[in-house]
Amino acid sequence: MTHVEHYFHLVSEISQIINFETIEKMAAALKAVRERQGRLFILGVGGSAANASHAVNDFRKLCNIETYAPTDNVSELTARTNDDGWNQVFSSWLKTSRVNSKDAILVFSVGGGSLEKNVSVNLIKALDTAKQESATILGILGKDGGYTAQVADISIVVPPIDSSLITPLSEAYQGVIWHCLVSHPELQVNSTKW
Repeated sequence: MTHVEHYFHLVSEISQIINFETIEKMAAALKAVRERQGRLFILGVGGSAANASHAVNDFRKLCNIETYAPTDNVSELTARTNDDGWNQVFSSWLKTSRVNSKDAILVFSVGGGSLEKNVSVNLIKALDTAKQESATILGILGKDGGYTAQVADISIVVPPIDSSLITPLSEAYQGVIWHCLVSHPELQVNSTKW
């Protein structure tokens, strides 16, 4: 089997075994955020930050959910990194945004953060801030052992069926899942152009 055949075989397999019920629960949680006039903050680093930016557009435009990603403002992001440190960048951003119990945090991450491995500590600090304010915590992840999965109210784990491809499959499925959510009849308010 070639790499391309193997990759798309895995894409197909994940589509069959991903937890549909958890995706439905996340749709309901996001609808509840909109109904209580809360905001959605999408956090991600690396490729997940790019996905967060795209998802902000979709949740705002299609679902009428007030949505933001701190990584969309590179000036503020780098100023906070310089002044507060990378580990605090999302937490301090959420504090300035006055995150509260009406809001939700949606984390896009492969591992979900780990203090022990010193990976994505900025996500961990942000989630601690969100928990202190009783915000809903959601995650679309590639592993179930990280910090996000431990503290999330709802986390969707992309089944890690090939450890050598966990990052590309996880980040690809972030897009598949958020597009499922923004087109969900319980969430979508405005139609797409095509």
